[in-house]
Amino acid sequence: MTAPAHVRRTARCARWEGVGEPFTVVEVPLPGSLAPGEVLVEVELATVCGSDLHTTTGGRPAPAPSVLGHEQVGRVLAVGPGDPPDHLGGAPVEPGTRVVWSVAASCWSCARCRAGMPQKCLQLRKYGHERWTEEHPLRGGFATHCVLMPGTAIASVPEAIPAEVAAPASCATATVAAAIEAAGPIGPDTRALVSGAGMLGLTAVAMLDAAGARVVAVDPDPLRREQAARFGAAESSAPGSAIGEVDVALELSGAPRAVQSCVDSLTVGGTAVLAGSVSPGPGARLDPERLVRGLHRVVGVHNYHPRHLRAAVDFLAEHHRTRPFAELVGGRHGLDDLETAFSAARLGTSPRQALAP
Repeated sequence: MTAPAHVRRTARCARWEGVGEPFTVVEVPLPGSLAPGEVLVEVELATVCGSDLHTTTGGRPAPAPSVLGHEQVGRVLAVGPGDPPDHLGGAPVEPGTRVVWSVAASCWSCARCRAGMPQKCLQLRKYGHERWTEEHPLRGGFATHCVLMPGTAIASVPEAIPAEVAAPASCATATVAAAIEAAGPIGPDTRALVSGAGMLGLTAVAMLDAAGARVVAVDPDPLRREQAARFGAAESSAPGSAIGEVDVALELSGAPRAVQSCVDSLTVGGTAVLAGSVSPGPGARLDPERLVRGLHRVVGVHNYHPRHLRAAVDFLAEHHRTRPFAELVGGRHGLDDLETAFSAARLGTSPRQALAP
């Protein structure tokens, strides 16, 4: 493997021991060598995602122990032998490159990967959701280092993007890029509904506005509705308010009533994209006649294709100075203060909390 001479020999990671248990910070050796396709990255900053919170409370099944975290930015220290990793059209992945990486690693050879759905690979392995072992202890973002697995999408990140802005690209921003692509063409004649003005929703508002759409943001929190205006929303309202018909509806909160509202709000030819419903819950009512006569589409989006990670970074590079993305991330906690970061994240004062390991 290629690596600079000053690479340290150990790493520290915050190991999650299970629901109701505190994190344990452990020191582990860095790999003496890397397998073909592996990349060693030093983590600059990670953010606490909503799914991390759901994992620690038992709302999302996950193996324990494990190292959580799948939104992070870091710098490449070493690259395994063989062909260099695909850099998605950005700078080459080599020691010194600043990067974000996909939430999962795909095999790229199974039926789903060949069908263009690597995010649903039959051999999928997810960062922040793999069981911790002594052989593979660095598989999550809440650590000083992460060993990227073969099949991981990697995107270079310009130095000008603040770490707080870049880290969520690995999950939130790329997921929104996938959702907007699924919605179909967006332009000046598009009236778009964004349901939920959290991290994903505010990002969606900014992306849709940049594409020329007139955006309506819906959220029960008046402060979030106010924030949506700063990200480009032309209108904002509380759930249950009349919003009229829309061409595109993005549901990013996962609230059952919000799902129903998105489906019911579509005009003729409209598309509803559901990306927030990642936990079991009550179903929504679907009127088949209205769906047929309205030429409606209802699309589900979960995770994303590697091209969406590149699109996320490119969007942030172009727009992070004109939209207050950095304000969406609060705190800057150390690895030993991860419990404090999670407590702050549960309070919801900021859509994300930062961890600088």
